[in-house]
Amino acid sequence: MFRYLYLALALTWSASTMAQTQDEEHLSWRAAQRQDQEWFDSKEAQRIADNVLLYQHENGGWYKNIDMASKLSKDEKEKLLEEKNKDLGTTIDNGATISQLEYLAKVYAATQEERYKIAFLSGIDYLLEAQYENGGWPQYYPVRKGYYQHITYNDNAMIGVMRLLRKVAEGEMPYDFVGTKRKKAAKVALDKGLEVILATQVKINGQLTIWCAQHDEVSLAPAKARAYELPSLSGSESVNIVRYLMHLPDPTPEVVTAVESAIAWFENHKIKDKAVQRIKDPSLAKGYDLVVVDQPGASPLWARFYDLDTQQPFYVGRDGIKRTQLKDIEYERRVGYSYLGNYAEGLLEKEYPRWKQGL
Repeated sequence: MFRYLYLALALTWSASTMAQTQDEEHLSWRAAQRQDQEWFDSKEAQRIADNVLLYQHENGGWYKNIDMASKLSKDEKEKLLEEKNKDLGTTIDNGATISQLEYLAKVYAATQEERYKIAFLSGIDYLLEAQYENGGWPQYYPVRKGYYQHITYNDNAMIGVMRLLRKVAEGEMPYDFVGTKRKKAAKVALDKGLEVILATQVKINGQLTIWCAQHDEVSLAPAKARAYELPSLSGSESVNIVRYLMHLPDPTPEVVTAVESAIAWFENHKIKDKAVQRIKDPSLAKGYDLVVVDQPGASPLWARFYDLDTQQPFYVGRDGIKRTQLKDIEYERRVGYSYLGNYAEGLLEKEYPRWKQGL
């Protein structure tokens, strides 16, 4: 049935979409996702939604890093139709699959066009099928060998899935059209996901800390991804894990303990009186460098990576060697990856106090 949906889509491409002029101005994919709900009934919204359907694979998922809003030629559309059964790259990395489903739900709510509903439900089934029995999600599904098969918090992949499924399970707008069976399945998936979040919180010397960006899918231990993503405590990804836990209604004692422990860890591992400055340098590839400088009273920073033994920040480039200062890794990584940031500032100063007051 799913295959015939796309065949029909190709054969009956909307006349209004085909009639759009070449010089008409179109939104970017990023901008399209940020429009008010009223916009999703527009011809432009549906043109992009039809692109999203073309890019969806038969297993219900999408590839990553694709501009869903770009205009497609007839040949490009035909090629996408031919490639629908090739699903080795469907993923939840970099917002893939999650962002497309959020978009389709908004367009369906505005138009009630059945093809958008069918595609959305297929995508939800993909996410439910991709979950490991222990509750985690791999970065790619079907599972790809290598670090892709780890339970992936990196770039908020798993947390993004769980946020979407929570809205589905609770029948939030614009996901209220999802039937009871899938709502129940989403609730089961969320319960299992919560179990693995609690199980993967790293304990050091008997104390709960935070999380690694990825964990082994069997042992649940912190795991390596790319050469510069070593097993560690993640000062970045752990923030949104804590946020997810704080948004749970009626948190269990285990959830409260997990949050309190992580907050205490963030408080104790602030990098104070330092700032990352962008220094102009025309001789460098990007025309600037990133330098850590002394700055008394600066907002606190946290490192992306903390050593699992010492719990001290480290910086690592493509050679996989840990270093104690940002300046000691190669230029390409230094300016091409986030190693330091105010990751937990809002969490500590605003969100956690509000959550604590509401317990």
